[in-house]
Amino acid sequence: MADIELRNLTKRFGDLVAVDSVDLDVEAGEVMCLLGPSGCGKTTTLRMIGGLEWATEGDIFIAGKLVNNLKPAQRDIAMVFQFYALYPSLTVTENLAFPLHAEKVDKAEIERRVTRIARILELDHALNRIPGRLSEGEKQRVAVGRAIIRNPQCFLFDEPLSRLDIALRQEMRGQIKMLLADLNKASVIVTHDQIEALTIGDRIAVMRDGLIEQVASPHEIFASPANVFVAGFIGTPQMNLIAGRSTKPGGGGGLGLSLCNQDIALPLAPDAAAAGAEVTVGVRPRGFDLASESAADTLSGRVDLIEPMGAETLLHLKTEAEELRVVTDHRSAPAHGANVHVRPRAGQIHLFDEHGGRIGA
Repeated sequence: MADIELRNLTKRFGDLVAVDSVDLDVEAGEVMCLLGPSGCGKTTTLRMIGGLEWATEGDIFIAGKLVNNLKPAQRDIAMVFQFYALYPSLTVTENLAFPLHAEKVDKAEIERRVTRIARILELDHALNRIPGRLSEGEKQRVAVGRAIIRNPQCFLFDEPLSRLDIALRQEMRGQIKMLLADLNKASVIVTHDQIEALTIGDRIAVMRDGLIEQVASPHEIFASPANVFVAGFIGTPQMNLIAGRSTKPGGGGGLGLSLCNQDIALPLAPDAAAAGAEVTVGVRPRGFDLASESAADTLSGRVDLIEPMGAETLLHLKTEAEELRVVTDHRSAPAHGANVHVRPRAGQIHLFDEHGGRIGA
Protein backbone atom coordinates (compact mmCIF):
# COMPACT_ATOMS: atom_id res chain seq x y z
CA MET A 1 0.00 0.00 0.00
CA ALA A 2 1.26 3.49 -0.82
CA ASP A 3 2.17 5.60 2.19
CA ILE A 4 0.53 8.63 0.56
CA GLU A 5 -2.49 8.25 -1.73
CA LEU A 6 -4.33 11.09 -3.44
CA ARG A 7 -7.67 10.27 -5.05
CA ASN A 8 -9.48 12.80 -7.24
CA LEU A 9 -7.94 15.58 -5.15
CA THR A 10 -9.38 18.98 -6.08
CA LYS A 11 -8.99 22.46 -4.63
CA ARG A 12 -11.06 25.48 -5.70
CA PHE A 13 -10.66 29.07 -4.63
CA GLY A 14 -13.95 30.55 -5.81
CA ASP A 15 -14.02 30.06 -9.59
CA LEU A 16 -10.33 29.19 -9.74
CA VAL A 17 -9.51 25.48 -9.88
CA ALA A 18 -6.02 25.36 -8.36
CA VAL A 19 -5.77 21.54 -8.29
CA ASP A 20 -7.92 19.48 -10.62
CA SER A 21 -8.76 15.81 -9.88
CA VAL A 22 -5.22 14.71 -9.00
CA ASP A 23 -4.54 10.98 -8.51
CA LEU A 24 -1.11 10.11 -7.14
CA ASP A 25 0.56 7.37 -5.09
CA VAL A 26 3.84 7.78 -3.20
CA GLU A 27 5.30 4.53 -1.92
CA ALA A 28 7.26 3.98 1.29
CA GLY A 29 10.88 4.94 0.68
CA GLU A 30 10.02 6.87 -2.48
CA VAL A 31 10.83 10.52 -3.16
CA MET A 32 8.18 12.16 -5.37
CA CYS A 33 8.96 15.59 -6.80
CA LEU A 34 6.07 17.85 -7.79
CA LEU A 35 7.54 19.95 -10.59
CA GLY A 36 6.02 22.75 -12.60
CA PRO A 37 5.89 26.49 -13.24
CA SER A 38 4.59 29.01 -10.72
CA GLY A 39 0.83 28.72 -10.22
CA CYS A 40 0.57 25.14 -11.47
CA GLY A 41 -0.89 23.81 -8.17
CA LYS A 42 2.10 21.93 -6.78
CA THR A 43 2.35 23.86 -3.49
CA THR A 44 -1.43 23.75 -2.99
CA THR A 45 -1.29 19.96 -3.45
CA LEU A 46 1.46 19.70 -0.83
CA ARG A 47 -0.44 21.93 1.59
CA MET A 48 -3.53 19.71 1.26
CA ILE A 49 -1.45 16.64 2.08
CA GLY A 50 -0.12 18.44 5.12
CA GLY A 51 -3.51 19.71 6.26
CA LEU A 52 -2.69 23.38 5.75
CA GLU A 53 -5.42 23.58 3.09
CA TRP A 54 -8.69 21.65 3.06
CA ALA A 55 -9.54 19.68 -0.07
CA THR A 56 -12.65 20.81 -1.93
CA GLU A 57 -13.12 17.28 -3.28
CA GLY A 58 -11.30 13.97 -3.18
CA ASP A 59 -9.48 11.97 -0.52
CA ILE A 60 -6.03 11.91 1.09
CA PHE A 61 -4.71 8.73 2.69
CA ILE A 62 -1.52 8.55 4.77
CA ALA A 63 -0.41 5.04 5.71
CA GLY A 64 -3.83 3.79 4.63
CA LYS A 65 -5.71 6.21 6.90
CA LEU A 66 -8.14 8.81 5.57
CA VAL A 67 -6.87 12.16 6.87
CA ASN A 68 -9.14 14.69 5.11
CA ASN A 69 -10.60 16.01 8.35
CA LEU A 70 -7.48 15.72 10.52
CA LYS A 71 -5.47 18.74 11.58
CA PRO A 72 -1.77 18.88 10.63
CA ALA A 73 -0.65 17.81 14.09
CA GLN A 74 -2.85 14.70 13.84
CA ARG A 75 -1.44 13.49 10.50
CA ASP A 76 2.00 12.42 11.81
CA ILE A 77 3.92 14.25 9.09
CA ALA A 78 6.97 16.50 9.01
CA MET A 79 7.22 19.56 6.80
CA VAL A 80 10.22 21.63 5.70
CA PHE A 81 9.49 25.04 4.22
CA GLN A 82 11.35 27.46 2.00
CA PHE A 83 11.69 29.77 5.02
CA TYR A 84 13.45 27.92 7.81
CA ALA A 85 11.32 29.27 10.70
CA LEU A 86 13.94 28.41 13.31
CA TYR A 87 13.54 29.70 16.86
CA PRO A 88 16.05 32.60 16.91
CA SER A 89 16.79 32.49 20.64
CA LEU A 90 17.31 28.71 20.81
CA THR A 91 20.55 26.90 20.03
CA VAL A 92 20.81 24.31 17.26
CA THR A 93 20.48 21.58 19.89
CA GLU A 94 17.32 23.18 21.30
CA ASN A 95 15.84 23.73 17.83
CA LEU A 96 16.42 20.09 16.91
CA ALA A 97 15.02 18.81 20.21
CA PHE A 98 11.95 21.07 20.28
CA PRO A 99 9.51 18.65 18.51
CA LEU A 100 10.55 15.83 20.86
CA HIS A 101 9.72 17.84 23.99
CA ALA A 102 6.17 18.27 22.65
CA GLU A 103 5.94 14.46 22.34
CA LYS A 104 7.30 14.03 25.90
CA VAL A 105 10.29 11.95 24.77
CA ASP A 106 12.66 11.26 27.68
CA LYS A 107 15.90 13.22 28.02
CA ALA A 108 18.26 10.35 27.18
CA GLU A 109 16.40 9.55 23.95
CA ILE A 110 16.36 13.24 22.98
CA GLU A 111 20.14 13.45 23.42
CA ARG A 112 20.64 10.25 21.39
CA ARG A 113 18.51 11.50 18.48
CA VAL A 114 20.03 15.00 18.45
CA THR A 115 23.54 13.51 18.39
CA ARG A 116 22.62 11.16 15.54
CA ILE A 117 20.92 13.85 13.42
CA ALA A 118 23.75 16.32 14.01
CA ARG A 119 26.27 13.72 12.85
CA ILE A 120 24.29 12.86 9.71
CA LEU A 121 23.80 16.53 8.76
CA GLU A 122 27.34 17.59 9.79
CA LEU A 123 26.08 19.99 12.46
CA ASP A 124 28.22 18.70 15.35
CA HIS A 125 30.32 21.87 15.37
CA ALA A 126 27.29 24.15 15.54
CA LEU A 127 25.15 22.57 18.26
CA ASN A 128 25.64 25.44 20.72
CA ARG A 129 25.10 28.25 18.21
CA ILE A 130 21.92 30.24 17.72
CA PRO A 131 20.50 30.60 14.15
CA GLY A 132 21.90 34.12 13.78
CA ARG A 133 25.41 32.66 13.87
CA LEU A 134 24.74 30.00 11.21
CA SER A 135 25.31 30.07 7.46
CA GLU A 136 22.32 29.66 5.14
CA GLY A 137 23.29 26.06 4.45
CA GLU A 138 23.53 25.28 8.16
CA LYS A 139 20.12 26.86 8.80
CA GLN A 140 18.60 24.66 6.09
CA ARG A 141 20.21 21.55 7.56
CA VAL A 142 18.79 22.43 11.01
CA ALA A 143 15.32 22.80 9.47
CA VAL A 144 15.65 19.40 7.79
CA GLY A 145 17.00 17.84 10.99
CA ARG A 146 14.12 19.21 13.06
CA ALA A 147 11.70 17.56 10.64
CA ILE A 148 13.30 14.12 10.49
CA ILE A 149 14.14 13.81 14.18
CA ARG A 150 10.53 12.86 14.98
CA ASN A 151 10.37 9.75 12.75
CA PRO A 152 6.99 10.71 11.22
CA GLN A 153 4.93 8.78 8.66
CA CYS A 154 6.07 10.95 5.75
CA PHE A 155 8.02 14.06 4.82
CA LEU A 156 6.84 17.11 2.88
CA PHE A 157 9.32 19.66 1.50
CA ASP A 158 8.20 22.99 0.00
CA GLU A 159 10.98 24.53 -2.15
CA PRO A 160 13.56 23.56 0.51
CA LEU A 161 16.63 24.76 -1.41
CA SER A 162 15.35 27.82 -3.26
CA ARG A 163 17.03 30.33 -0.92
CA LEU A 164 20.50 28.81 -1.23
CA ASP A 165 23.19 29.82 -3.71
CA ILE A 166 24.20 27.44 -6.48
CA ALA A 167 27.11 25.79 -4.67
CA LEU A 168 25.11 25.21 -1.47
CA ARG A 169 22.14 23.96 -3.46
CA GLN A 170 24.28 21.32 -5.16
CA GLU A 171 25.71 20.22 -1.81
CA MET A 172 22.31 20.06 -0.11
CA ARG A 173 20.74 18.12 -3.00
CA GLY A 174 23.19 15.30 -2.42
CA GLN A 175 22.74 15.37 1.36
CA ILE A 176 18.93 15.32 1.19
CA LYS A 177 18.98 12.50 -1.37
CA MET A 178 21.23 10.33 0.83
CA LEU A 179 19.28 11.19 3.96
CA LEU A 180 15.87 10.32 2.50
CA ALA A 181 17.21 7.08 1.04
CA ASP A 182 18.09 5.91 4.57
CA LEU A 183 14.75 6.87 6.15
CA ASN A 184 12.43 4.63 4.07
CA LYS A 185 9.57 7.11 4.28
CA ALA A 186 7.27 8.49 1.61
CA SER A 187 8.53 11.98 0.74
CA VAL A 188 7.06 14.71 -1.44
CA ILE A 189 9.21 17.63 -2.59
CA VAL A 190 7.77 20.69 -4.33
CA THR A 191 10.17 22.47 -6.65
CA HIS A 192 10.27 24.59 -9.78
CA ASP A 193 13.92 23.62 -10.33
CA GLN A 194 14.09 20.77 -12.84
CA ILE A 195 17.71 19.94 -11.93
CA GLU A 196 16.62 19.50 -8.32
CA ALA A 197 13.75 17.23 -9.37
CA LEU A 198 15.88 15.17 -11.76
CA THR A 199 18.59 14.78 -9.12
CA ILE A 200 16.58 14.01 -5.99
CA GLY A 201 13.34 12.42 -7.18
CA ASP A 202 12.71 8.71 -7.66
CA ARG A 203 9.72 9.85 -9.71
CA ILE A 204 8.56 13.24 -10.93
CA ALA A 205 5.00 14.50 -11.33
CA VAL A 206 5.00 17.36 -13.84
CA MET A 207 2.07 19.72 -13.21
CA ARG A 208 0.40 22.45 -15.25
CA ASP A 209 -2.79 24.41 -14.49
CA GLY A 210 -3.71 22.10 -11.61
CA LEU A 211 -3.33 18.92 -13.66
CA ILE A 212 -0.64 16.25 -13.66
CA GLU A 213 0.78 16.00 -17.18
CA GLN A 214 3.09 13.03 -16.57
CA VAL A 215 4.36 10.89 -13.69
CA ALA A 216 7.53 8.92 -14.39
CA SER A 217 11.16 8.38 -13.42
CA PRO A 218 13.59 11.21 -14.12
CA HIS A 219 15.06 9.27 -17.05
CA GLU A 220 11.66 8.56 -18.61
CA ILE A 221 10.50 12.16 -18.14
CA PHE A 222 13.62 13.36 -19.95
CA ALA A 223 13.83 10.65 -22.63
CA SER A 224 10.12 10.11 -23.34
CA PRO A 225 8.10 13.23 -22.52
CA ALA A 226 4.37 12.54 -22.74
CA ASN A 227 3.49 15.77 -24.53
CA VAL A 228 4.81 19.05 -25.89
CA PHE A 229 4.51 20.82 -22.53
CA VAL A 230 6.67 18.28 -20.68
CA ALA A 231 9.12 18.18 -23.59
CA GLY A 232 9.58 21.94 -23.51
CA PHE A 233 9.66 22.23 -19.72
CA ILE A 234 12.31 19.58 -19.03
CA GLY A 235 15.86 20.05 -20.22
CA THR A 236 18.45 22.83 -20.42
CA PRO A 237 18.89 24.29 -22.97
CA GLN A 238 15.22 23.89 -23.87
CA MET A 239 14.20 21.31 -26.45
CA ASN A 240 13.58 22.55 -29.99
CA LEU A 241 9.86 22.13 -30.76
CA ILE A 242 9.43 22.56 -34.48
CA ALA A 243 5.98 22.80 -36.07
CA GLY A 244 5.72 20.82 -39.30
CA ARG A 245 3.64 18.69 -41.64
CA SER A 246 3.99 15.09 -42.79
CA THR A 247 4.61 14.86 -46.53
CA LYS A 248 5.66 11.33 -47.51
CA PRO A 249 4.53 8.53 -45.18
CA GLY A 250 4.99 4.99 -46.46
CA GLY A 251 8.29 5.56 -48.27
CA GLY A 252 11.50 3.64 -47.65
CA GLY A 253 13.62 6.59 -46.49
CA GLY A 254 12.01 7.34 -43.14
CA LEU A 255 9.29 9.88 -42.43
CA GLY A 256 9.10 12.80 -44.84
CA LEU A 257 8.30 16.15 -43.24
CA SER A 258 8.15 19.82 -44.05
CA LEU A 259 10.02 21.64 -41.27
CA CYS A 260 11.24 25.26 -41.21
CA ASN A 261 9.97 25.57 -44.81
CA GLN A 262 12.39 22.79 -45.77
CA ASP A 263 11.81 19.20 -46.76
CA ILE A 264 13.56 16.60 -44.64
CA ALA A 265 13.48 12.83 -44.19
CA LEU A 266 13.82 11.82 -40.54
CA PRO A 267 14.82 8.35 -39.28
CA LEU A 268 11.32 7.58 -38.00
CA ALA A 269 8.75 4.99 -39.04
CA PRO A 270 7.41 6.06 -42.48
CA ASP A 271 3.83 5.60 -41.27
CA ALA A 272 4.32 7.46 -37.94
CA ALA A 273 2.08 10.27 -39.24
CA ALA A 274 -0.53 10.35 -42.00
CA ALA A 275 0.08 12.42 -45.13
CA GLY A 276 -0.69 16.08 -44.46
CA ALA A 277 -0.86 15.64 -40.68
CA GLU A 278 0.21 18.59 -38.57
CA VAL A 279 2.95 17.50 -36.16
CA THR A 280 5.57 18.91 -33.81
CA VAL A 281 9.09 17.53 -33.95
CA GLY A 282 11.18 17.76 -30.78
CA VAL A 283 14.97 17.59 -30.81
CA ARG A 284 17.13 18.57 -27.86
CA PRO A 285 20.00 20.96 -28.67
CA ARG A 286 22.49 18.16 -28.03
CA GLY A 287 20.56 15.89 -30.41
CA PHE A 288 21.99 17.40 -33.60
CA ASP A 289 25.19 16.66 -35.54
CA LEU A 290 26.82 19.26 -37.71
CA ALA A 291 26.89 18.17 -41.38
CA SER A 292 29.41 19.30 -43.98
CA GLU A 293 26.74 19.86 -46.63
CA SER A 294 23.00 19.96 -47.16
CA ALA A 295 21.33 16.55 -47.52
CA ALA A 296 17.88 14.95 -47.47
CA ASP A 297 18.14 14.43 -43.68
CA THR A 298 19.47 17.88 -42.68
CA LEU A 299 18.11 21.32 -41.88
CA SER A 300 19.95 24.48 -42.86
CA GLY A 301 20.24 27.81 -41.10
CA ARG A 302 22.49 30.78 -40.37
CA VAL A 303 24.32 31.28 -37.07
CA ASP A 304 22.55 34.27 -35.51
CA LEU A 305 23.90 34.09 -31.95
CA ILE A 306 26.71 32.23 -30.19
CA GLU A 307 26.65 31.47 -26.45
CA PRO A 308 29.89 29.97 -25.05
CA MET A 309 29.25 27.40 -22.30
CA GLY A 310 32.77 26.29 -21.44
CA ALA A 311 33.54 23.03 -23.22
CA GLU A 312 30.36 23.43 -25.28
CA THR A 313 28.88 26.21 -27.37
CA LEU A 314 25.18 26.97 -27.86
CA LEU A 315 24.36 28.09 -31.39
CA HIS A 316 21.15 29.90 -32.33
CA LEU A 317 20.39 29.13 -35.96
CA LYS A 318 18.00 31.31 -37.95
CA THR A 319 15.88 29.53 -40.56
CA GLU A 320 13.01 30.90 -42.62
CA ALA A 321 10.40 29.79 -40.10
CA GLU A 322 12.07 28.79 -36.80
CA GLU A 323 15.06 29.45 -34.60
CA LEU A 324 16.98 26.28 -33.75
CA ARG A 325 19.19 25.80 -30.69
CA VAL A 326 22.17 23.53 -31.29
CA VAL A 327 24.87 22.56 -28.77
CA THR A 328 28.24 21.61 -30.21
CA ASP A 329 31.83 21.18 -29.05
CA HIS A 330 33.43 24.60 -28.71
CA ARG A 331 36.32 23.50 -30.94
CA SER A 332 34.02 22.82 -33.90
CA ALA A 333 31.64 25.76 -33.44
CA PRO A 334 31.13 27.75 -36.65
CA ALA A 335 31.51 31.52 -36.79
CA HIS A 336 28.73 34.06 -36.41
CA GLY A 337 26.84 34.48 -39.69
CA ALA A 338 27.97 31.13 -41.10
CA ASN A 339 25.48 28.97 -43.00
CA VAL A 340 25.38 25.53 -41.38
CA HIS A 341 23.58 22.23 -41.83
CA VAL A 342 22.42 20.11 -38.89
CA ARG A 343 21.30 16.49 -38.85
CA PRO A 344 18.80 15.33 -36.15
CA ARG A 345 20.36 12.24 -34.63
CA ALA A 346 18.49 8.90 -34.77
CA GLY A 347 17.06 8.08 -31.36
CA GLN A 348 17.01 11.76 -30.35
CA ILE A 349 13.85 12.75 -32.25
CA HIS A 350 10.45 13.12 -30.55
CA LEU A 351 7.21 13.31 -32.54
CA PHE A 352 3.98 14.88 -31.25
CA ASP A 353 0.54 15.06 -32.86
CA GLU A 354 -1.56 18.15 -33.56
CA HIS A 355 -2.92 18.07 -29.97
CA GLY A 356 0.58 17.93 -28.48
CA GLY A 357 0.49 14.26 -27.45
CA ARG A 358 3.44 11.95 -27.99
CA ILE A 359 3.36 9.73 -31.09
CA GLY A 360 4.89 6.27 -30.64
CA ALA A 361 7.11 4.84 -27.92
